[in-house]
Amino acid sequence: MGGGHFQEFEDEYLETIYDFHEKFPGERVRNGDLAKYLNVSPASATEMVQRLAKNGYLDYIPYKGAILTPSGMEHGMMMKRRHRLAEVLLSVLPFEGDVHETACRLEHAIDDELEVCISRLLGNPKVDPSGKSIPPPNSRISHRLDGDSDLVSMNKMSNSTSGEIILIMIDSSSSDVVKELGLSVGQIVEKNANEFYCNGKVLQISDDLSSQIVLRCEI
Repeated sequence: MGGGHFQEFEDEYLETIYDFHEKFPGERVRNGDLAKYLNVSPASATEMVQRLAKNGYLDYIPYKGAILTPSGMEHGMMMKRRHRLAEVLLSVLPFEGDVHETACRLEHAIDDELEVCISRLLGNPKVDPSGKSIPPPNSRISHRLDGDSDLVSMNKMSNSTSGEIILIMIDSSSSDVVKELGLSVGQIVEKNANEFYCNGKVLQISDDLSSQIVLRCEI
């Protein structure tokens, strides 16, 4: 596909047609419905659909609509996966903006390497914050996401395990609490008998706060 801003428009069309596919599998999407969904003119929608069909991403029949080809399905699924991963990431960060709109912008900046990193960081989630399924990873990276992730949030640690803190995702209102607990990146946290320990001391920490601390644990 092309580069620059036009790439984002192509992404949006394929992701949108994938949206229709999730709701109406096997059905063609008419240009008028695409135009309405994307808030563009029918002429713009027709031009883009024809372009994507020429590049092999859509099977398009005039007046009947378009359906994703295998390569179009892979790309649309990839964009939807990245969007929903971004929503999960934003939901665990101390982020107070519009999650959906921000995820729409972030998805275009995520490449294979960043997708692997985000997915592993989040524990390879299967659903987004609204409960919608996150599509599987593409064939280029799926083998890198097999098995369990060694990155877990503190509240999901198993008993008799330990891990190194690699990320603390808190806002300013929680920073004093974390400081009082003596937690910082690089420290080792242990969990035994449902108690957390750091530097030999028991940590009195809420489930909400512990969910915002990410550790690298031995699998």
